[in-house]
Amino acid sequence: MKKFIYLDHAATTPVHPEVINEMLPYFTQKYGNPSSIYSIGREAHTSIENAREKIARILGASNSNEIIFTSGGTESDNLAIKGIAEAYKDKGKHIITSSIEHHAVMHTFEYLQKNGFEVTYLPVDKYGIVDIEQLKKYLRDDTTLVSVMTANNEAGTIEPIKDIGKLLKEKNIFFHTDAVQAAGSIPINVTDLSVSALSLSAHKFYGPKGIGALYLRRGVNVIPQNQGGAQERGKRAGTENTPGIIGMAKALELAYDENFEEKKQRIMNLRTKLIEGVLSSIDKSHLTGHPENRLPNNASFVFEYVEGESILLNLDLLGIAASSGSACTSGSLEPSHVLKAMGIPVEMAHGSLRMTLGTGTTEEDIDYVLEHLPAIIKKLRAMSPLNRG
Repeated sequence: MKKFIYLDHAATTPVHPEVINEMLPYFTQKYGNPSSIYSIGREAHTSIENAREKIARILGASNSNEIIFTSGGTESDNLAIKGIAEAYKDKGKHIITSSIEHHAVMHTFEYLQKNGFEVTYLPVDKYGIVDIEQLKKYLRDDTTLVSVMTANNEAGTIEPIKDIGKLLKEKNIFFHTDAVQAAGSIPINVTDLSVSALSLSAHKFYGPKGIGALYLRRGVNVIPQNQGGAQERGKRAGTENTPGIIGMAKALELAYDENFEEKKQRIMNLRTKLIEGVLSSIDKSHLTGHPENRLPNNASFVFEYVEGESILLNLDLLGIAASSGSACTSGSLEPSHVLKAMGIPVEMAHGSLRMTLGTGTTEEDIDYVLEHLPAIIKKLRAMSPLNRG
């Protein structure tokens, strides 16, 4: 059997067996529509509310009504950003986000910009960290919403969300954070962070795909983005994904169990070994993101004189799954907007590689990568017209 090492947990994670077991009855036995008044409908409704309470408790929300279930991180981002901006547009139409957000946030802000809102994009430093002093300068009397991600999905840098939340709370400005990449990896407490809204997606922490949640602080209004029924207290129409909701709650519970710190430290140790091994064995290699203030499982690099997709194809031939920050769109290669915002030269940004570890990653996996990656880079550089020695 061909060797397979999965190092793309930032893209998605396998569903935990206990999560699957928790979900199964809701496909075959407890399959009622939660809006129905008969017994199996009421049973599904009760299970959803129990899951809502569990997620609220884990996130430090003051009330389970502050949790809205969605189809995933993208929908949660859209509901929070469009919903809040549109609900409070009479107070002002100036909104702010960072220059390194996930496309689910960036494209939502671009949509609002095309529809009469004024958008300011926050710059970041070479590590991808937002400058709070710069944010202060951008705030205006008509600023209604700021959205900054908890941690970057490409470079792994963790943002100063708590400090931003404190500042915006004092200014009475709504604050949304996309925590899709951070949830399950680092502690998340919505009260401590002083956020108005926070987005989650279950498949990033060993839950099922197609289910997410939006924490929306009590008293914050949103304009619903789906028209239909009155589900989710009128904020998100559509029959609830009962199995997904049950699975998401279980996955979040497992992520933040009593072994959370131990699991995090194990991943960090392997990540450190990977980073140090790559940087010491491959010349002209550079770590992207903050060297310490980063997600526990994220190791992201750029390599001079090579192209990211070529690295991925060669790794795949060896059974290693990873990802690149660059993407091929309509036949033209565009480097990551995240890396460009961090000041990484375009030609170098093309040679990006992100490896994200998970609960199943072993030391033997890391040794295997470190054994083969240097040879891959050497081979690709020998073929590259950009490499002049």
